Order: sequence, then C-alpha cells, then structure tokens
Amino acid sequence: MVGLGKAIKRLLRRGVKDGQSDNPIKKFRGTILSSSSVDVPLSSDLETNLQRLKSIFDKCSDVVFREFVFAQNEQVKLALIYIDGMVDKVQVSDQIMRALALEVAMATGGQKITKAHALEFIRERGLCINQISETGKTQDVIHAILSGDTVLLVDGHTTAIINGVRGWEARAITESQAESTVRGPRESFVETLRVNTSLIRRKIKSPALKIETLRLGEVTDTDVAIAYVESIANEKVVAEVKTRLKKIRVDGILESGYIEELIEDNPWSFFPTVNATERPDRVAGMLLEGRVAILVDGTPFVMTVPSLFVEYLQSPEDYYERFLFVSAVRLIRLLSLVLSLVLPGLYIAIVSFHHELLPTALLLSVAAQREGVPYPVLVEMLVMEVLFEVLREAGLRLPRPLGQAISIVGALVIGEAAVRAGLVAAATVIVVALTGIGSFVLSYRVSIAFRLLRFVLILLSAALGLMGLTSGMAVIMIHLCTLRSFGIPYLSPMIPLTTTDLKDVVVRAPWWAMFTRPRLIAGRRQTRLEPGLKPASPEARPKVEG
Repeated sequence: MVGLGKAIKRLLRRGVKDGQSDNPIKKFRGTILSSSSVDVPLSSDLETNLQRLKSIFDKCSDVVFREFVFAQNEQVKLALIYIDGMVDKVQVSDQIMRALALEVAMATGGQKITKAHALEFIRERGLCINQISETGKTQDVIHAILSGDTVLLVDGHTTAIINGVRGWEARAITESQAESTVRGPRESFVETLRVNTSLIRRKIKSPALKIETLRLGEVTDTDVAIAYVESIANEKVVAEVKTRLKKIRVDGILESGYIEELIEDNPWSFFPTVNATERPDRVAGMLLEGRVAILVDGTPFVMTVPSLFVEYLQSPEDYYERFLFVSAVRLIRLLSLVLSLVLPGLYIAIVSFHHELLPTALLLSVAAQREGVPYPVLVEMLVMEVLFEVLREAGLRLPRPLGQAISIVGALVIGEAAVRAGLVAAATVIVVALTGIGSFVLSYRVSIAFRLLRFVLILLSAALGLMGLTSGMAVIMIHLCTLRSFGIPYLSPMIPLTTTDLKDVVVRAPWWAMFTRPRLIAGRRQTRLEPGLKPASPEARPKVEG
C-alpha cells in the first residue's frame, strides 16, 4: 500500500510538471474552442479572410459565400456570407446585393468611391438594413453567421459588417398547451429568443425592464437572456443569477432544463427550486414581484427565480378572477395536494394496522372486497400505482388522439377487469383513482415530486402504519424547511412567517388590499399599490364639499 501511494504521488507530480493538472475548466474550453472557432482579428486582405472562413466551414454545404464587386468601384471586392435557410432571402437580395451591386450609383451621383472610403460609405449610405453592427474578430463573425445573420467583408478593411436579416421558419405564437386557462391571455412563448423577449416587453412597457444576453455552450453557443425590473428586483439575487450562469462550462445547451440542473440550490431534492413556465403573463407577473427570468434560445419554457413552493399551488388565472372564487379554488388545490401524497399510505396503514379507525359497516365492506385478493394490500397498491403511472406516461408520449383513448380506455378496462377477476379490491381502485386525479390538479412539475414521494410513504405505511406515515411526512416537511432558492426560504412566507405576505398564499386577498410585494423577494421598491383603492358605491363615498 505504501508503494502504491508513492506511485500515485509521483504520477500527480509528473502531471503538474507536464501541465496535465491544470484547471479542468480551462482545459475543457481550450479543446472545444480550438476546434470550433478562431479567436484572431480579421485581415485587411479579403482572400485571406475568405480562405480562413472556408477552412472553418469546411464540409458545411449550407454556408453560402457570395463574392461580387462594388457598383461605384470595380476594384473594391465584396463578399457576403450567410447560412441558407436561416436568413430572409428577400432582404439579402433587395437590401444588400441589389443596393451594393446596382443601386448605390444613384446615391453617389456618379462619384467614384475609393477603396479606403468604401466601408464608411457602405455603412452609412449603402445598406438598407435596420440593424447592423461591426466587428474585427473572426470569432464574432463565426457566431454571427451561425446565428442567422449575414456578414459583409470589404477588401482592404479589417472590419466586417454584420447585417441582422434573420428569417428562418418558426412556430407561430399559439395558446399554451401545458398551462391552459379559461380566462386570460392565450399567447405562449415560442422557440425564438427575440420573439419571447418581445412578448415580455409588450407586457412591461418600461425602460426599467432590463434584458441582458450572454452565450452558453462551447459548441452550441446558445443565446441566454436574463430579464429583471431594475427598480424592483433584488440586486443580490440578480448578481447571484449572473454568477451562476457565468460559471457554466458545458458543450451544449439545448433546453432550459440543462441550465436548471446547473444553477439550482439543492440538486438532490425531489422538489424543483427553479420554476419554469411558457406563459408571458406569468413571467411578467413574477418580474413585477421582483423575480429574475432566464430565457434560453430554442425553448418556449422560461425559468424564474427565486422559486417558492406556493407558486405551484397558484395559476395565472387566479389573478384574473374574483378573489372569493380564487380562494376557494386554492383550498381545493391544497386538499388535492394532501390527497395525492397521503391517501395511498393512509389507506394501507388503516387496512393493515388500524382497523378501529373505520366505521363497522365500512370495515366489513372493505374486508369483503379483500377476501378474494391473493396478496397483501402493499403489493396490491404498488401494482395499481405502477400501472397508473404506465398509463399516464403512455397517454403523454403517444400522439394526442391515441394517447387520450389509451389512457381512458386502459384505465377503465384494466381496472374493471382486475376487480372482476379478484386481483384487486374495488376500494384500492378508488383510492388510486382519487390519488391520480388529485395529482392532475397540481402543477406538473411539483406533481412529479409527489408521485415519487408517494411510493416512499406507501412503503413506510406498510412497515409501521400511521407512525411510518407521520414520520415520513415530518421528514418531508423538515426537508422543505431547509430548502432555499437563490437564498430565499422555499416555504416563505409561511416559514419563516411573514404576515404581510400571507395575502397571496392559500387564499388571495383582493387587488385593492395587496399593497406590497413579497418582502423577501423584492428589492428596494416594496410598494405596488396606492392605498385607498377599495371600490365603493356612490352613496357610500365621502362627500367632497365645493
């Protein structure tokens, strides 16, 4: 063992000497960047730049290199580079190619533009594009081309002009499929980042709404935007979000779920500490409470932080209906949460250990149903729960018409056949059905956690009865009390108790009574509503003299 230890130390020392034990992040970035981009400045020679770019985009048949000459001086050579299918070809043809190759003569009155002044003239008078920028780095040129912009190179200049003419096929803005409501906006986010930011801008028309963009993924180079309201969001939370995002070193970001697992506070928890939604109105509402939104190009789901447990008991529609109805619905959701988590374990504990808790007539009915069942109630419940999860997944993954038919018909046919064959008791089928229906009322993200914890409580209840069930619930509650989301307690404002924020937890206060934002989330600007807005009839209003 001593010899083995000495051998390991020698290998480590040799690795440090050879540079093999350098920072793994730097080593990772070096290997990726060396094969995907060239961080060198552009050359003043057009042919040199074209050769370099063609070698980088070797075997990329969709990359177009279009070389032509300037209309006012045939000695000035130009090159336009873009990816076929990612640009608006009408703009490329009419506003760039036609303008520079034919129509620019009308703007100069026949005056010949020298090679030294060609770039300045093209930038100021030659292009009919509403969005252009300049760069002198090859790496920025590569990113612009791969992002769907066109790059114009001018012979004799070390600066490239980037034209914003993106125009790929994209999904139209439609109604949300995952978060449907009866009343409220019908639009949802799409897979294009700038469309999503514009949807938020339409909701919050204020210069205080800041949207900062960075790129993540050494290979995918995905655009990620951070949105927050500067005068409302907590500056420490905004800084923490930026810090966690900038630490990410990964080869690709294809969906917001990639980032979620890299920035959450407790990755081993069943409960999500980063919320995700595809509704712009919900994101706007959270931004106005002081949260920070993270948008990822290529996905319609936008993450918001900090995330609290009470968010998963709420719906965007809660703020569009009257508060009395909403409060009653939230109580129903809370009851559904308890049923989906506790009911199977409670059923097993009572049937196996605590028969005295049931009325005599109900006890005799349950005993008669279970008389012909050949195995214990634990096995019976586990089989039915697993079968229900299989039907649920089948309904989600199959095409929608087939999925609905299989989930509904499968549950009815299999449940009825199992009861008639004496494989399960009818009461067990009822308990499983109520549990499944209760989980559908909750948000899909938090229902996943309860579906997993339900099996844990079933096993504890089968082993220890009500003691096991209550012990499991206590452990879950302790775990929830220890969770944080970007430093904010997960169960706030209930734990720790913040009485001023209880107006929007289990019940919702009327809008005229919600004067302040959540105290632990919002930054400096806590007040959101002017006092004295409670409506009253004309007879009840105080009379103003004069």
